[in-house]
Amino acid sequence: MAKKKGQAEFTKWMGPTLDALRELDGSGNPKEVSSAIARKLKLPDTVLEATMKSGSTRFHNQVQWARQYLVWEGMIDSSKRGIWSLTPKGFKSQINEEEGRRIFLKWVDIFQKARKNKTAKEFVEEQEEYEPEEIEVAKETDLLELLQKLSPKGFEQICGRLLRESDFEDVQIIGKSHDGGIDGYGILKINPFITMKVLFQFKRYKGTVSRSQVGDFRNAMLGRAEKGILITTGTFSQDAIKEANREGAPKIELVDGEKLVEMFKRVELGMMPKTVYEIDLNFFQQYM
Repeated sequence: MAKKKGQAEFTKWMGPTLDALRELDGSGNPKEVSSAIARKLKLPDTVLEATMKSGSTRFHNQVQWARQYLVWEGMIDSSKRGIWSLTPKGFKSQINEEEGRRIFLKWVDIFQKARKNKTAKEFVEEQEEYEPEEIEVAKETDLLELLQKLSPKGFEQICGRLLRESDFEDVQIIGKSHDGGIDGYGILKINPFITMKVLFQFKRYKGTVSRSQVGDFRNAMLGRAEKGILITTGTFSQDAIKEANREGAPKIELVDGEKLVEMFKRVELGMMPKTVYEIDLNFFQQYM
């Protein structure tokens, strides 16, 4: 579907987001919700793989915005970070695209009263390119853009540092000139008795990693390890995801740009935690 200039496309995902959470028994993480919507509506790869300027997936970003407006409407609970859960109101609510548009316009009006320097068009443009948490605080896309600008060697080194911070031991970065399709390896301790050798490949991309690239990485792994991790600042095609999880072949863990940012945040690598107070717009609405 062609993008309509100046309109908020995410309003059409409000109803499906509620439906997906009901299907998940009332709660789920963001990726589970997006996957449930895609599965139920049989969305084509052209929708699922479309990206924003930052390289993040446009569909998932739109679902996150749909969720944000449903939080403001009191239909989704925002108390637990990383888990989306329906409120009693959300369980009962059915939203079509027209109702989603009405909810959007209602909150844009509230935003404009609270922040008079923003026009309706500017709100839409922000929400087309950034995630909900990025508007009032430092943009997560800044980190992704920074990673994409690193030198090839620098990106390999910082990924190695991230893996060490994430409990891998004996991490070795091989370097592009001698990798044979492998950029590094490390040891993951499963428990006091079992360890596992894991091979790494790093792709400093803005685009989409294809199925063949995942297959090439697996071929390079054969006879060297049973587990691999492919890290990119871009995204993975749907066929690449299927290939990584193909039955009968060594499983490859995929880390896209969005997940990579979350991993940097989790270990606070190059990230400084900051206390932020969020305005409760529901509270102020009664005084508008």
